[in-house]
Amino acid sequence: MGKRDELIDRYAEDIRDKLGQTPDMDLLTRVTIGCGPSIYSDDASTVAASDRAELERIKTSYLMKKLGLPDGPDLMAGIDTVIDAYGRSNRNKYRAVVYYLLCRHFGKEAVYR
Repeated sequence: MGKRDELIDRYAEDIRDKLGQTPDMDLLTRVTIGCGPSIYSDDASTVAASDRAELERIKTSYLMKKLGLPDGPDLMAGIDTVIDAYGRSNRNKYRAVVYYLLCRHFGKEAVYR
């Protein structure tokens, strides 16, 4: 099993344990691959939910550019909903899991098909 597969398993476990959901492994794998090499960096592999600048980057770079969503207040509201569900006090909010949850929240799974 490669490093990426180990990380995907870790992300799936997080989704099951912290969110009580059964992950769509195909979508989770595709989202993880889409994150590129950032998943291997300790700093880049997680999201600092208290950093508004980082959340703004997620909005513009991921939601608007990758998922093709139009700008609006619902984007930041969606990010807040996902962060709340994942647990604001949870120190390790994996970027791939946050992106996976955002993709599902906005119904944009087709971007990865």
